Amino acid sequence: MKRMLTALSAALFATTAMAQPDPSNWDAVLKEANGQTVYWNAWGGSTTTNDFIAWVGDRVAEEYGVTLEHVKLTDTADAVARVLAEQQAGKNEGGAVDIIWINGANFASMKRQDLLFGPFAEQLPNWQFVDVDGKTVQTDFTVPTEGYESPWAMAQVVFMYDTADIEAPLTSMDAILEWSTAHPGRFTYPQPPDFLGATFLKQALLDLTDDAAALSQEATPETFAKVSAPLWDYLNTLTPTLWREGKAYPQTGPQQLQLINDGEIDLAISFSPGEASTAIANFQLPETVRTYVLDKGTLGNASYLAIPYNANAAAGAMVIANFILSPEAQAHGLDPLNLGYGTVLDMAKLSDDQRAAFDQIELGVATLTPAQLGTALPEPHPSWMTMLTEEWTKRYGVQ
Repeated sequence: MKRMLTALSAALFATTAMAQPDPSNWDAVLKEANGQTVYWNAWGGSTTTNDFIAWVGDRVAEEYGVTLEHVKLTDTADAVARVLAEQQAGKNEGGAVDIIWINGANFASMKRQDLLFGPFAEQLPNWQFVDVDGKTVQTDFTVPTEGYESPWAMAQVVFMYDTADIEAPLTSMDAILEWSTAHPGRFTYPQPPDFLGATFLKQALLDLTDDAAALSQEATPETFAKVSAPLWDYLNTLTPTLWREGKAYPQTGPQQLQLINDGEIDLAISFSPGEASTAIANFQLPETVRTYVLDKGTLGNASYLAIPYNANAAAGAMVIANFILSPEAQAHGLDPLNLGYGTVLDMAKLSDDQRAAFDQIELGVATLTPAQLGTALPEPHPSWMTMLTEEWTKRYGVQ
């Protein structure tokens, strides 16, 4: 009997130790979060994004007693792989990753493998302000989020061009090819599988294909070969006209911007409508740079935060996700002097005082208005990004 009681006691202790906070009991979440250190795994390649995360850390420490440590990644898949390794090793509590900036294929992979805590997002107090009708904040690359990740910024593809060298926007992929052929070496994009480089491949495919509907479904070898054929024909012609004849590529978006600032290229892609204005304000781009979208539209999506199932500080992670949904944080992020990312909030849901903070923001000289951006095109199924980057690497990869 004693042995049975000991085993039962151990089982109950394990269950209690592995218990995660209930997002619907917010007072308990705040109490548990106070004093926690949250390890936020996020891409570390952008100074402005790093500064925003640091600002969030200062605010949540001041307001909630939560310490935020930014684990700077070069590839989000590294954080996913770490959580998966912990699951396979039976480390179902006390995980090293508390919250991840995540999108697309990485989210789909974590969701499929039961690596996520939640659902939690739609129970956060500040979810009440989120624009669930006007923005794509409940699906991630066609995959329903179902509350397992929380949106924190809106993004849409724009092209940045230096008006000192390009007279008018090049509003189709064919126009870009024609211009690049006439001005060799003046255009490039980040090297896939960099997220922005992969985005260029998806954007080009959307603009060139006659079967965009196929992109909303999981790619098969047959559909991929058929639908992507125009893209490879296009890139076969474009690549020799690129910067360094397509034999080298910038590794990241910021490196691409540096090439514009150094006068080496005149055209680049961005997934942040406010990035050019922010870079101009920070003296990282010439004042003559402006942005535009393609005639057929450009890709748009939300950036998300997800919490691993075995997070050591899930309560603190939820506090951070909730704070980032606050009008204060969203207005701070929208300001091109800080970050220049689009807000996920619905202005109609805010009070007059909360809305005033947004109204007084100067979007910047190179930032398009919502009307100019138009309706964002939906992201393809995550399988397309994976297969596009793999095929690109086979055909054009630079060692």
